[in-house]
Amino acid sequence: MLIRMKRLLLLTVTHVAAVAIGFTVGVYALPILIAPKAPSVDEVKTMARGAQYTGEFRRDLKGSDLFHWGTGKVYVGPKTIALMGELAPGPDYKLYLTPEFVETGAGFLRIKKRTRRVGDVKTFKNFIVVLPESVDVTRYNTIVVWCESFSQFITAARYR
Repeated sequence: MLIRMKRLLLLTVTHVAAVAIGFTVGVYALPILIAPKAPSVDEVKTMARGAQYTGEFRRDLKGSDLFHWGTGKVYVGPKTIALMGELAPGPDYKLYLTPEFVETGAGFLRIKKRTRRVGDVKTFKNFIVVLPESVDVTRYNTIVVWCESFSQFITAARYR
């Protein structure tokens, strides 16, 4: 009877672990598998020519870690925001404009009511986000990439 209980416990633990690992891998891999084709370097360069401001995503921000980061140059124009770089893959990324630079999730949540969500980020190597017509980029100074599903800070760049 004791041997059966140990075997049942072992099977339960291994199956729960396998499901947890599978779920974790799925959350990380699914956005990569379903991501649309990223904009080419030439497409981003075209957007960059019309940019009013530039900024930089860096991996060394306080809120960035192994799974939540961004690198590269960001170009902010009156109609688009473009990235020549990379983001850590993940689900449900949103692009926000903020009135002050933040580099952590807590910092972003503190000012979230004063931010403007401008679009979805669906690619992880380069992106181009078309801004809504009502957005005035001069009212803000920072871009934040935020994972809405998990309330997770990804990266930020001050552009002015």
